[in-house]
Amino acid sequence: MSDKTPRLAMVAGEASGDLLAGLLLGGLRARWPGLTAQGIGGPKMAAQGFEAWWPHHKLSVFGYVDALLHYREIMGIRDQLARRLLADKPELFIGVDAPDFNFGLELKLREAGVKTVHFVCPSIWAWRGERVQKIARAVDHVLCLFPFEPALLQQHGIAATYVGHPLADAIPLEPPKAASRKALGLSDGDTVVALLPGSRKSEIRFIAQPLLQAAALLQLARPELRFVMPVAPGLAELITPLVQRFAPNVNLLQLDGRSHEALAACDITLVASGTATLEAALFKRPMVIAYRMHWLNWLRIRGRRYQPWVGLPNVLAREFLVPELLQDDCTPEALAAAALSWLDNPARCEAARARFMEQHQLLRCNTARIATDAIAKILNKA
Repeated sequence: MSDKTPRLAMVAGEASGDLLAGLLLGGLRARWPGLTAQGIGGPKMAAQGFEAWWPHHKLSVFGYVDALLHYREIMGIRDQLARRLLADKPELFIGVDAPDFNFGLELKLREAGVKTVHFVCPSIWAWRGERVQKIARAVDHVLCLFPFEPALLQQHGIAATYVGHPLADAIPLEPPKAASRKALGLSDGDTVVALLPGSRKSEIRFIAQPLLQAAALLQLARPELRFVMPVAPGLAELITPLVQRFAPNVNLLQLDGRSHEALAACDITLVASGTATLEAALFKRPMVIAYRMHWLNWLRIRGRRYQPWVGLPNVLAREFLVPELLQDDCTPEALAAAALSWLDNPARCEAARARFMEQHQLLRCNTARIATDAIAKILNKA
């Protein structure tokens, strides 16, 4: 089967899943140029020839409150997709992150004889460890981003492969700082702070305001600072009024996407917890991790964490390599102070960059090739 061009179905939710799936599709197409892939995805996947029946942003919710508000629509999409895939079965289904959506779909498909792969192990090592039982029922194989995950899954009888992180392959070991600054109209002598408030509408609602207020405080303290804010597609209409209200006098360059250029160009970043924190680490940028959510979501999550770290660079380091300001601690004053502590301590910045380089080399494994080899073996067994 591995030499035959397969027909795949895939589901990726939100911008980070679309990015990972697009990079994976690049590797799959290198092996099977005529590959057909359909389902739910975004522009990165579409660039690799993916046929999206629904756009990925339909699944872009966070937390129980947001999920409840969109529950009927999301479950309706999942039911329609399941019926379509069961009526015309693909050789393989790949769920990319979005576990609350994908596990239920994967279970139905697996029970009907479709092989299922889940790309990105849910953070059962951080919280909600009970999900491992659901993974065991729903998934034939898990492609893991981090080296400690396969052993954890194999303890529960779940086949898994460490594939590294595709972003570690895509992002150069030495970021193109000068070229990115030139592309963004910034000079080599500027001190630049990148603001990354997240890619979900709920994150914009809760995180963008304190980040912008922190930028206003930083601008008062350091008038020479420049700020860049990459905005995920479709979110500018939410961000622009917030900029006008909370940071009208900030020397801010608002970007349509281009987050990697912003991270390459900046000196430090204030960044929402999530995949963007790992991207910042891969770009070797000192950061302050920020996160706020609906208070009901926070109450539910706070007592169910297994470890003190939330940000991926800290999880990999097993220590607070960079500061995390979460929920009530995520204030403009605290964010500004943490940013200034980086700007005032070049030696600390250099030490952090060295640790980020170690993490980059650990995760750089030619993910697309390893993942494609694992998928080929699964197709051979089908």
